Amino acid sequence: MNIAEIAKMAGVSRAAVSRYFNDGYISEEKREAIRKIVERTGYRPSVQAQTLRTKKTKMVGVIAPKIASASVSKMVEGILSALNESRYRMLLAVTQNDPEKELEYLAAFRDKQVDGVIFIATVFTTEHKNMLKNLSVPVVIVGQYLPGYCCVFHDDYHATYELTRAVIGKGRKEIGYIGAIQQDEAAGAERYRGFRDAVCDMGLEDLAGNFVTAAFTVASGYSSAGELLRKCGDLDGIICASDTMAVGAVQYLQEQGIAVPEQILVAGHGGSEITRLMNPPLLTVHYSYEKSGEIAVQMLMALLGKKENAIREVRLGCHLQNNGSA
Repeated sequence: MNIAEIAKMAGVSRAAVSRYFNDGYISEEKREAIRKIVERTGYRPSVQAQTLRTKKTKMVGVIAPKIASASVSKMVEGILSALNESRYRMLLAVTQNDPEKELEYLAAFRDKQVDGVIFIATVFTTEHKNMLKNLSVPVVIVGQYLPGYCCVFHDDYHATYELTRAVIGKGRKEIGYIGAIQQDEAAGAERYRGFRDAVCDMGLEDLAGNFVTAAFTVASGYSSAGELLRKCGDLDGIICASDTMAVGAVQYLQEQGIAVPEQILVAGHGGSEITRLMNPPLLTVHYSYEKSGEIAVQMLMALLGKKENAIREVRLGCHLQNNGSA
């Protein structure tokens, strides 16, 4: 089967069939006639031929730091859902938090292997910025703000600011913070800045130094909780930069015979399912991760369509999720 035969069977022109497969405009009557023939014959156009003709791969490259993460997996779900609606396919590259792998995939996508790139970012080195500048395809960044690029990100600063105030509002006056590396602008620098400013604004300036750095894992949250207590002494609250860190912190405290939340209240970020299933449930911040993935695709489609009114930046809000925490 070829386009000419499909056109003859449907009683339309070859141009109409071509527009049908390339999402061009045709009347509903012609579209329905072509659809019936396509379903009856099982015809599928050659992807290679379409790419050569249109210079489009109908493929979007997605670079993710890891999949074993509630936040990243939700972003990917949102991206995939929106891409399916746009009749694009996803080429997923997982870097295992290796900046060198991110650069390798950006280089691969730079050479028009895909029509556009969605980059779930963590850290921007000078090499990252140079690579992004030299991309020959449009790119949308998710999870971080980078001036000059289309970005979808959350208000990490105010999320932690309000979370810290909520913990203090529960009567906890000796709190500490388990954070991420400061090179991670969103989850690291901005969340810590929110914690620091909140304790200072509430007259508890001395707490700003109650801070240790951890990785986004349960094991790191576990070890960092011990490090924080050794550094700060008696605490009655611990705020973590992620829910996975918070889970590890709770495990450590319970193993030490410290009652949670009676003696130490633990809070996290992410609003992941595990925070509701834990005993006790955790106070956390809910972020719209899946929505951020959907918006990233919408922004990329606008760039691919060369729309002049394409949105350049979207900052999403968040809300506290109590889960019955004391």
